[in-house]
Amino acid sequence: MADVREVQLLVIGGGPGGYPAALHAADHGLKVALVDDDAAGKLGGVCLNRGCIPSKALLHVAKLLNEARDAAEWGLTFKTPEIDLEKLRNYVQQKVVGKLTGGIGQLTKGRGVEVIKGHATFTDAHTVAIPGGESIRFKNCIIATGSVPAIPKPWQIGNDRIMDSTAALLLPDIPQKMLVIGGGYIGLEIGSVYAALGAKITVVEALDTILAPVDRDLVVPLEKKLRQQFEAIFTGTKIEGLSAESGGIVAKMAGAEFEGGRSEKFDCVLVSVGRRPNFANLGLEQAGVKQDERGFITVDKQRRTNVPHIQAIGDIAGEPGLAHKATAEARVAVEALLGEPSEWSPRAIPAVIFTDPEIAWAGLTQQQAEAQQVPHEVLKFPWAASGRAVSIARTEGVTKLLVDPASKRMLGAGLCGAGAGEMIAEAVLAIEMGAVARDLVESIHPHPTLSETVMEAAELAYGAATHMAKPTKR
Repeated sequence: MADVREVQLLVIGGGPGGYPAALHAADHGLKVALVDDDAAGKLGGVCLNRGCIPSKALLHVAKLLNEARDAAEWGLTFKTPEIDLEKLRNYVQQKVVGKLTGGIGQLTKGRGVEVIKGHATFTDAHTVAIPGGESIRFKNCIIATGSVPAIPKPWQIGNDRIMDSTAALLLPDIPQKMLVIGGGYIGLEIGSVYAALGAKITVVEALDTILAPVDRDLVVPLEKKLRQQFEAIFTGTKIEGLSAESGGIVAKMAGAEFEGGRSEKFDCVLVSVGRRPNFANLGLEQAGVKQDERGFITVDKQRRTNVPHIQAIGDIAGEPGLAHKATAEARVAVEALLGEPSEWSPRAIPAVIFTDPEIAWAGLTQQQAEAQQVPHEVLKFPWAASGRAVSIARTEGVTKLLVDPASKRMLGAGLCGAGAGEMIAEAVLAIEMGAVARDLVESIHPHPTLSETVMEAAELAYGAATHMAKPTKR
């Protein structure tokens, strides 16, 4: 007979949605079991083990390499860096990822969360089975199984030179030529790492622009720099086929730039065309949980599925697929489970592209405002007018705010520039609090900092910014 254990809350998935949900519930006295099927037995999910954290560690290395090269313009010349790839791999996997996964393990142990290694499959609406004959019966369940990279079937030719983001972040080697399929943030971030390490990067994007969801004026400074760092960026271009040949992969490309198409051989190919919800072998149909046409689990504002005692959070519950969105949903789900008046209704979910320069935005974008016919005023402050930006030679940036024309209430914000990811939090708070532009103007910002550009952009709502050459009369 199968061993059956009973818990008040079962959390399936140990990523940035799952483990915070388990910890939060345990803090409120619930008996919690957390089931995770990571092959290495490490909590943290894709974000910590194979995504956000290792990529940011490598992007930091790339930034150091690029700054060392750029320093010649400031009068500092360094010897050509020697890259110890094995040591770099160990640094990322052991000192960065290993330290953080170990920390999560200590947190779950300290909170009394029972961590079970294995894959959970629903057998009914109150029970899951774990390989090995064990079953867990739960009163409530939170599904947080995340997402996985999507590789179209025609490109799955059984060759390890065709990689997804997980494989690419393991740094198998530094190729001479690398093709990145997809001009989204994952492809550009990983492409930036390999370019800094010495690879010649070609990016192919099917749409007419890279980073299509982002306002174009925020993309322009980044694209200008990437076109200098990369071998080529082809937009409006499709990959019609991939084939393995001796020592590489041949990509057949078709687009406006190539009459009759073009074939080119690369040492390896990174496929970064999106992610899909991870519901494989989860047995949702056995639990009666409904999904939409794309495979996402449908949830309400309390993150409940159509089966009220089962909730879903993170990538599996819909876009945007962001770690911090999953963590925020975890709190809402647990509070709702506890009967507290909580719901998912954020005004601003920040997004950050950790290239160099970074791009960050929150709230309404200009594209969205125009498409939805939302009245808005655009306030832009160029970093060329920032003393801090000039002093660190990063004048390519821009700070942009969207406000209501009448009330001046903050609707959205976007930044492109060094450290944009750190600066967007101020805008998130302003949008969530219903702040008006004058609140930002009257909040004294330290000088000289890049954060002053937010204050000066807000000043434009009232006719003039101190360091803008031609203020608008009001």
